Amino acid sequence: MRISAIILARGGSKGVLNKNIIDFCGHPLLAWTIMQLKNASLVTDIWVSSDSPAILAIAEKYGAKTIIRPKEIAGDDASSESGWAHAIGIIESVGGESIDYILAPQVSSPLRESKDFSDALHHFVAEKADSLMSVVEINDFFMWKRNPAGCMESINYDYKNRQPRQKIEARYLENGSFYIFKPDLIKRNHNRLGGKIAIFIMEPYKMFQIDAPEDVQLCSVIMAGYNLDRV
Repeated sequence: MRISAIILARGGSKGVLNKNIIDFCGHPLLAWTIMQLKNASLVTDIWVSSDSPAILAIAEKYGAKTIIRPKEIAGDDASSESGWAHAIGIIESVGGESIDYILAPQVSSPLRESKDFSDALHHFVAEKADSLMSVVEINDFFMWKRNPAGCMESINYDYKNRQPRQKIEARYLENGSFYIFKPDLIKRNHNRLGGKIAIFIMEPYKMFQIDAPEDVQLCSVIMAGYNLDRV
């Protein structure tokens, strides 16, 4: 069984300049994902796809294989699916061995452990799933919106009939930390999710991402506070 990890890491970043290679808890941000993958069971090989020579150099330094991502699928409007599809084609052309499953982690979600990858992969295989997304469970999640008249109205619950917390149905928030999927989903449907979709529930504190400058400090505190920086 071949499980290839594909990390997409573009050079351009609007929210945080050079986000994928900023110093984060003593290592480039990208390095944390590579180190977590190297210590995870079932992962066969680790690849980083990027249009940036600096990112690819760091990927090689930390032990990942590299793929040069074409500029036409590395812009702001390019989908992750296009990057994965290109990477899958490159990987399977090297040696000719097909990939059974793809593990696709997000670099800007460093708050996780190698065990998260290992446990999710074992769960994915045991469930005989076609795709999997990492989530956090949320029980108290009440959404509101402003209607055309400018008044507030509840979306996912009836505020006039508020239920006790114990009776609220559990909901799951897609946290974007990582996905697992069969390559055919990308090749045929151009979608990371499809078929039988499984979930892997992570701790709530692992849901935070680095998308803005202030997120760096917040995630650094969480990283150290929960000893996630001890890879």
